[in-house]
Amino acid sequence: MADFRAALHVPVVSTIVATEIGSAPEPVQATYRELLELGAEVLEVGEAAIQLAEGYLKHRVLPRRYLADCLHIAVATVAGVDLLVSWNFRHVVRFDKIRVFNAVNLERGYRQLEIYSPREVASHEES
Repeated sequence: MADFRAALHVPVVSTIVATEIGSAPEPVQATYRELLELGAEVLEVGEAAIQLAEGYLKHRVLPRRYLADCLHIAVATVAGVDLLVSWNFRHVVRFDKIRVFNAVNLERGYRQLEIYSPREVASHEES
């Protein structure tokens, strides 16, 4: 968060996160509120992201019941986000999954998306 507070990076969230955040623990909700206060860009789920998420499903990156996870990746990819940070180690922050997400991205004319856990990108001040 220090990098966002110092305006070194611009936070980006999606409407998917806005929907999911209500069931998250309070510290996570507080972090989300702070991101919004810091001027986070809120991305909508558009047709291009839906089509890209369908591509992930066709390539069996994840089963259809995890469409929301595919949409997270697709929305960030379509928007040209540099880095996606996620605590979702089951479906998102996994080398084998990231490789296939990015293969589909390249196949569809998008650039690769960097995907990391919060611990991997936290500044040393917060560690």
